[in-house]
Amino acid sequence: MATIFSKIIGGEIPCHKVAENDEFLAFLDIRPMAEGHTLVVPKQETDYLFDLDDELLGRMMAFAKRVAAAQRAAVPCLRIGLMVIGLEVPHAHVHLIPIRQEADMNLSRKRPDFAPEELAAIAARIHDNWI
Repeated sequence: MATIFSKIIGGEIPCHKVAENDEFLAFLDIRPMAEGHTLVVPKQETDYLFDLDDELLGRMMAFAKRVAAAQRAAVPCLRIGLMVIGLEVPHAHVHLIPIRQEADMNLSRKRPDFAPEELAAIAARIHDNWI
């Protein structure tokens, strides 16, 4: 059964795309924890991140590293936090979250609200810094 991420990858559901190659897609989270909160997913539908073969997982982390560099250039932050939860969508993914302090990674804190046009502008800034 196709996940919501597979539908986004297939173009059936729109997203604010940040970066893409043949194997991976990075797009803004629709319920961001911070400005620029991005999800990186493999195009191969696999439920659990650590079920990916080692080579694909390594390439995914290298892709995520490039996305994180673009985020840091586009969004004011000290670091890009990486979080793997894996329960909300049964499709392997990592969260890249611009942070200024450790508390910014707290899932229970109030999330900022961005209008669709703000998300589009944030995605464009990150994409413009994609190397």
